[in-house]
Amino acid sequence: MAHAARFVDMDWTDASCPVARTLDLVGDRWILLIVRDAMDGARSFSDFQHRTGIARNILSDRLRRLLERGVLDRQPAPSGRRQLYVLTDAGRDLFAVIVAMRQWGERHAFGPGESHSVLVGESGLPLAELRPTDSRGSTATVDTTTVVRED
Repeated sequence: MAHAARFVDMDWTDASCPVARTLDLVGDRWILLIVRDAMDGARSFSDFQHRTGIARNILSDRLRRLLERGVLDRQPAPSGRRQLYVLTDAGRDLFAVIVAMRQWGERHAFGPGESHSVLVGESGLPLAELRPTDSRGSTATVDTTTVVRED
């Protein structure tokens, strides 16, 4: 983990589990919606507030957490009068997570024919369904994988 020193004082739910650690860092509903909106071009405090409808105090807290956890960074706006939030490499690495959640939601959170937004690539076509593969390129499923603990 490249930024392990940053999280020395974290209280982990399950210190040896990458899924639990990820949820401890970015598993909050508002955090994921902020990351989603940052991926969709939101940069300012007001952008995030307008897009999510989140209360100012909660938004301030979640932006602070995302900055502390290395998911977002701040940079001065061209006007120099305010700060803009930008995704770090760690934040950009959450793209596959957001896409997976979106695709799961498309399959399981809407009724037949119910309208929803669609993520499309540069071609204008929806993205192919994400499917994990093993190191040989074969599809990996819950039935073909096992968690092993490294010591």
